[in-house]
Amino acid sequence: MSTIIYTRTDEAPLLATYSLKPVLEAFAGAAGIEVQTRDISLAGRILAQFPERLTEEQRVGDALAELGQLATTPEANIIKLPNISASTPQLRAAITELQGQGYDLPDYPEDPQTEEEREVRARYDRVKGSAVNPVLREGNSDRRAPEAVKNYARSRPHSMGAWSADSRTRVATMGARDFAANEQSVVLPAADTLTIEHVAADGTRTVLKDGLQVEEGEVVDATFMDVAALRAFLAEQVGTAADEDVLLSLHLKATMMKVSDPIIFGHAVETFFADVFSRYGEQLASAGLSARDGLAGILAGLDALGDQAEEVRAAVDARLAELPRLSMVNSDKGITNLHVPSDVIVDASMPAMIRNGGKLWGPQGEEDDTLAVIPDSSYAGVYQAVIEDCKAHGAYDPTTMGSVPNVGLMARKAEEYGSHDKTFEIAADGVVRVVGSAGDTLMEHEVSAGDVWRACQTKDEPVRDWVKLAVTRARASGDPAIFWLDAERAHDANLITKVRTYLQDHDTDGLDLQVMSPVEATRVSVERIRQGLNTISVTGNVLRDYNTDLFPILEVGTSAKMLSVVPLMNGGGLFETGAGGSAPKHVQQLQSENYLRWDSLGEFLAIAESLRHLADREGNARAGVLGDALDRATERVLTEGRSPARRLGQIDNRGSHFYLALYWAEALAGQTADAELAATFAPVAQQLGDQEQKIAQELLDAQGTPVDLGGYFHPDDAKATAAMRPSPTFNAVIDGLRG
Repeated sequence: MSTIIYTRTDEAPLLATYSLKPVLEAFAGAAGIEVQTRDISLAGRILAQFPERLTEEQRVGDALAELGQLATTPEANIIKLPNISASTPQLRAAITELQGQGYDLPDYPEDPQTEEEREVRARYDRVKGSAVNPVLREGNSDRRAPEAVKNYARSRPHSMGAWSADSRTRVATMGARDFAANEQSVVLPAADTLTIEHVAADGTRTVLKDGLQVEEGEVVDATFMDVAALRAFLAEQVGTAADEDVLLSLHLKATMMKVSDPIIFGHAVETFFADVFSRYGEQLASAGLSARDGLAGILAGLDALGDQAEEVRAAVDARLAELPRLSMVNSDKGITNLHVPSDVIVDASMPAMIRNGGKLWGPQGEEDDTLAVIPDSSYAGVYQAVIEDCKAHGAYDPTTMGSVPNVGLMARKAEEYGSHDKTFEIAADGVVRVVGSAGDTLMEHEVSAGDVWRACQTKDEPVRDWVKLAVTRARASGDPAIFWLDAERAHDANLITKVRTYLQDHDTDGLDLQVMSPVEATRVSVERIRQGLNTISVTGNVLRDYNTDLFPILEVGTSAKMLSVVPLMNGGGLFETGAGGSAPKHVQQLQSENYLRWDSLGEFLAIAESLRHLADREGNARAGVLGDALDRATERVLTEGRSPARRLGQIDNRGSHFYLALYWAEALAGQTADAELAATFAPVAQQLGDQEQKIAQELLDAQGTPVDLGGYFHPDDAKATAAMRPSPTFNAVIDGLRG
């Protein structure tokens, strides 16, 4: 049998899986396709780290490592749903939940002192941040809005906030002494083993990382954030926002940039609450309360300060009552932009602000112009360019605007920009060097205590594959493609040389292929968008992440509706299903009123591509028929208004899955390419069609009461299945087809 691996992840995508996966299993089985599950959820990844502490029944395999190996083979066919990129607070919350469920897990050591604590911390740190994607992404990224989704957005446009020419919204960024300004880059002439070392002012040498294997032609970069300059910049923005009476917002990526951005976030919290930390900083630190966990973590732990708790709370409240006003995640609950590091993610928060006319929400729920603080200037100019365009020309029009699909460099952990094992908070003044095996210094920075230094690698083979994919997409679409690379940046300059070399390996006659800085590429792309034209953005890994939220949120209302295909370099396929940024709110709504707003459109699109991949790769013609029929069903879900609504009493995720199954069965029953499939699904279509009203009513009747899932990070399967499959009539048809 052919095999599809369907990943078990977290939050709303996981809950939707309980409802959708039985449908997929039933339909795929008719084409001789087995759908298997691999658990790469945060809870699953945690449990996999501590098998020796668990009972035999509790142990789980390291599914992520298994899939990482599978991704290097031609047989790989993996549907990857959004997973939690865990910040430290999320990790601790998941550990606490699992401990409460009877799993003998150690606490997360905040400040490990013993070898055992350091080992525990190292294991937990393996699952923090973007631990999943770099392992699975053994290919580069092809993301675009499917025609059905684009047509739907044109015919039923999402809301767009009005822009004013005199809007005071803008981006503030450092521009000096930051990661962008301090970057150095080298191309390795031969394979080597590198060492990263810190040499303090007194001559003490500390190896930060050794045994760093690099290949011939690999690009290695190093840079650092000057923390003194950062704090001065942040303090300046606090004053500017107060003077201009605009909202102050901070935009980072503390989930993916799991070392650097929590540190930067902590400096922002300390800077905004400078008076609080100057008076009570030692007491907070002695109580284990860190600014890096955000204001919420500090407030939650104030009881540890005893009699001073209320004094500190009053000082925090007094600061919040002053100008500048912080933008809010939830003004009703008093949750600010500085409460939780994982609450405000730059690639989702900035597009949402732009879509809303450049406004965020203040402490009283008011909408207002915003000073958007993005400390590192590497890509802040992209957002500023879009803001300037909107001020000059107004909001974009989803009914006429073009598209900006993306070809992203990410294979073999390309441009992981130090988010994992090559980012360090510097302990003392001195220098950090990257040294070759012969003792030669490849790169060197003078650093001060507290600075954040990081390195990244980009292997040559992924760059070649990236260029090939860009040419392929430009040829297939007929659209121009722009490589977003800045000749003034060290890393980009090296990539430009490679791009121009590897383009010569391909037939580019008749293609419009250009290289532009990210800011200039943004300006060209948004100008073409307004003309209804498409422009492929060919970007590195960070911009892949940012662009595939920015443009889809403007074009089709959400990045979850993007088709995301990763042609794996060794012939397999990875099919991603969109973003999961709003997933926590969806889970909370289900728990409180048994209504799941999560839209599984991304899953529908990924499944169809996965099926077609089986048809092409394994010659499974029936898989291709299933995939084409699923696309027709997905388009009907959109055009007939069967996507989840937003409020109780309307269709939700489960109802959307029912209508997908109905339309999919009808499409299969009506096709003529495979008579046996048509005969198999004709009675299924008949049963579902005849009982449509009954099933729809059963699904509606389930809404309105609280739901106990048995856990947030690690729900009880029986309880979650009962919640997500509440229609006995629908279940009987699907389970009958599954056999």
